Amino acid sequence: MSKKYLITTVGLQKLQDELKVLVTDKRKEVIERISDAAAHGDLSENADYAQAREEQSFIEGRISEIEDIIKNAEIITQSTHGTTVTIGSTVTVKVSGQERKYLIVGSNEANPKEGKISNESLVGKSLLGKKAGNKFMVTTPAGEIEYEIVSIEWTPLDLLLNNFLMQNMIFLTKPQLTNFDV
Repeated sequence: MSKKYLITTVGLQKLQDELKVLVTDKRKEVIERISDAAAHGDLSENADYAQAREEQSFIEGRISEIEDIIKNAEIITQSTHGTTVTIGSTVTVKVSGQERKYLIVGSNEANPKEGKISNESLVGKSLLGKKAGNKFMVTTPAGEIEYEIVSIEWTPLDLLLNNFLMQNMIFLTKPQLTNFDV
């Protein structure tokens, strides 16, 4: 059984765009570099050839990875009427006296520098199912940290974009739609 990948429609679109660039541009470029390097003779001591082959291996691996994610994607849909934290929620929390804002996403889209945390992370798992005003402890490598949920938001503009992208991508991929609203 294949692993299911939780992903937003925006994240799916980014992966499809990356796949297109890898297949139509990067793959051709690296094949040309391999061909040019091979034309220079002895391949056993040809650093350009070895580097191009290594890059080709990376590109093919990434193409395979993206194709698997797209094939096994479960689209995260959001709801504007939920009162609990779900995947796709933007949550404002108070931790150590400071407010922080997190968007809960699937593991493939997580980017803590952008405030996107995975539903599988310590904090992400702890937030799921909680309501505004809830306080809870998270055990991290740094110790026990108390969090308080200040607010939960769903951006209507994001919903419109997600719906638009979903309607226009269904014919390209057929991921199962999953609504995480409780």
